[in-house]
Amino acid sequence: MKNTTFAFLVTLTAGLSTLLGMIPVFLKIKNKKNIINASLSFASGVMLSVSIFSLLPESIELLSKKYNTLGVTLLTIIFALVGIFLTGVIDKVFRKIDNKLYKLGIINCIALILHNIPEGILTFSTTTTNISLGLTLALSIMFHNIPEGISISIPIYYSTKSKLKAFFYTFISGISEFLGAVITYVFLYQYIDFTFISVTLALTFGIMSYISLFELLPNALKYKNKKLSLIAFILGFIFMIFFK
Repeated sequence: MKNTTFAFLVTLTAGLSTLLGMIPVFLKIKNKKNIINASLSFASGVMLSVSIFSLLPESIELLSKKYNTLGVTLLTIIFALVGIFLTGVIDKVFRKIDNKLYKLGIINCIALILHNIPEGILTFSTTTTNISLGLTLALSIMFHNIPEGISISIPIYYSTKSKLKAFFYTFISGISEFLGAVITYVFLYQYIDFTFISVTLALTFGIMSYISLFELLPNALKYKNKKLSLIAFILGFIFMIFFK
């Protein structure tokens, strides 16, 4: 495996960019409801945009190299539903938590770990074989990891008032991407092919779509300023169209 050390570094950097999502935690804003509302809506827009315009098309394109139209459709639907199911199970497990904002942060953290490990696998394996493509992929991942960090740090911080807890949960989500690289290096590298990557992308599509539409956006819309929610959501959605 060539460029292994560099691939580890690229994957680690992409993963830890999640911590940049903590920036709003340090902003002094009088109306905390507005920052929670805007942050969750923006993150929701980003995740849905990434899912629709990046993860899904890339999964279909890779599967098309090996399967016919029916096979591509079935595999994409199956693994997207698996991603949705897994996130739904996590949601149900933590449903008893009374603090809804804290619950949202925990669910997002666990679901994004499930998303980041395959993403780390993809980033690491791509960079070891094609540095230029790996760097392009990592840059795109960094842009959408920041809103992912927001989706964890904002709920955790405003529900606990603890910057340390917000940092911890955001950090373990981000570092899980590096774990994906380690898993690849030790166990999976020889098994990775177009089908493996495309299935991973379809699974991630399901996870991120669920978080966006059933967690982040509904929680943002609970606040009175619906106009702010809509504007932030649209900005997030458009943002990732340009940086996908």
